[in-house]
Amino acid sequence: MMKDWYEKSIKTCNSTVKGERTQEAYTRAIRMLVEFYHKTPDLITEEDLQHYFLHRRNVDQWSPATLRICYSGIRFFFEHVLHRNWHTLKLIHAQREQQLPTVLSREEVRRLLSGARTPHNYAFLATVYACGLRLQEAQHLEIADIDSHRMMLHIHRGKGAKDRLVPLPQATLLILAKRVARRNSTPHRRTRWRREHRISARRLHYAQSQIETDKAPNALFGCGCNMLSNSKK
Repeated sequence: MMKDWYEKSIKTCNSTVKGERTQEAYTRAIRMLVEFYHKTPDLITEEDLQHYFLHRRNVDQWSPATLRICYSGIRFFFEHVLHRNWHTLKLIHAQREQQLPTVLSREEVRRLLSGARTPHNYAFLATVYACGLRLQEAQHLEIADIDSHRMMLHIHRGKGAKDRLVPLPQATLLILAKRVARRNSTPHRRTRWRREHRISARRLHYAQSQIETDKAPNALFGCGCNMLSNSKK
């Protein structure tokens, strides 16, 4: 029975052009709600939702970011799948945290990138940093996305399943060009960007936290990112 509700949720997300990560987050929010009450979504009342939201905020002390995902996923499901027109769904919101971003100095960036022990790892991290990409955006990049004439990088299915163009610095283009040339010179192989060895956000954040010590290179060495990797014909 629950499988039917999940399938309806995914189908509705697809029809409204929700991205893959959004679909996963929304489905997870509904699954956690169902596990909390041990009953199917159609049996959950408006009062149940109010109690659930208060419990997550006051007892479990979820962060505003986590609550926003919870609210959005549940609101989407109850409005678009169950067609509930509840007042509670219009009121719920989580205040955004006002935090200043951490801006690294040039020396800190050099130390961070120096932790990449292989050329393809270095190319991946340099592109992420120079172009301001999300990790998943960088993992989906392909050679054809590099526009060297206009010095732009074409990002596919970014946040909200939207495409966008970002400026490509000359130095970053040279790094990528060297990687492409090196891979194309290898016999019986072709260049392709793959995601087999993903770099995790948790691992990258850990590496950033090590900047104040001498552990940054070792921390980044374990990231395991792999851009412009080889693929057999």
